[in-house]
Amino acid sequence: MSTADPDRNVTDHIEALIAEEHRLLDAAGHGGEGLDATGHQRLEEVRVELDRLWDLIRQRRARRSAGLDPDQASERDASTVEGYLG
Repeated sequence: MSTADPDRNVTDHIEALIAEEHRLLDAAGHGGEGLDATGHQRLEEVRVELDRLWDLIRQRRARRSAGLDPDQASERDASTVEGYLG
């Protein structure tokens, strides 16, 4: 990602993943019967990556609000971010 506007780069990536998620959900249809195992796996990967990127954006905003350097925020691993839900 370019350092020119890290927030914009992250939000652009989020938007692209949301579009992919919608395409996969449309292909899945009701009950998910329209996706094969690879499609279901990709959908899960997209959802995890979205969680990681939303976490990064929240970290950057929190650091900025606290007067800290938002560039010190880092993308956390999937097990950490997904653990928040449990």
